[in-house]
Amino acid sequence: MVEISPKAKPPVCKIIDYKKFLYEQKKREKVLKSKATKVTIKEIRFGPQTDEHDYEFKKKHAVKFLQDGAKLKAFVFFKGRSIIFKEQGQILLLKLAQELEEYGKVEQLPKLEGKRMIMFIAPKKVK
Repeated sequence: MVEISPKAKPPVCKIIDYKKFLYEQKKREKVLKSKATKVTIKEIRFGPQTDEHDYEFKKKHAVKFLQDGAKLKAFVFFKGRSIIFKEQGQILLLKLAQELEEYGKVEQLPKLEGKRMIMFIAPKKVK
């Protein structure tokens, strides 16, 4: 005797082979898991004083990632004493968010966590 749904009033039970029940349950879970969407996160790293050419190069990659449907994690890494340039890092990330506005929307605004300032951008839905 196997309890099928314990939350029902009254609980539903069936007389079946328990191993067969477990097998079918695993099979159902596997099908549900395969249908779930897998979110990939791509990272782009900047320095607080990233040059214009490097910025454009990385922005081009960010556009490609968002068009492919991946989330983007853009961050500015502050080495040593460069933490004094927090404002430059924030300006850089906000500029990136503004330029990528047509490809994705900002999920999380720039936030300082330790020596990194992190921002997440999610891709816009493909029509």
